Amino acid sequence: MNQSVVLEKGAVPRREGPPRLPARAALAAVPVCSLGVLGWVPALALALYRGTRADWLAALLFTAVSVGWCFQVALTPVDTSGSAFLLDVALLALSTVGAAVHVLLARGKGRVA
Repeated sequence: MNQSVVLEKGAVPRREGPPRLPARAALAAVPVCSLGVLGWVPALALALYRGTRADWLAALLFTAVSVGWCFQVALTPVDTSGSAFLLDVALLALSTVGAAVHVLLARGKGRVA
């Protein structure tokens, strides 16, 4: 049940929708320029900006992928092949390309507090 809430003086409502295209493009450049190490930054910025449950879940997912990729890099030998190499490539692609595509294609309305 949605009920209107009276804002206190000085309270700032949450913004609706995703940030504008230049801001999203700048956020999408972060994981690409850092080669996936900072893949969690755009999703976290979007979650802080809009504050929806889906945005927070996406931020959690990309943070988990980035942490998993760091562990994979630390535990994988230099000259690896097979499934370990495939897992490393998949985590790198999801952390880099997935995070950039996610913030560029973010649509929908955010909640208004």
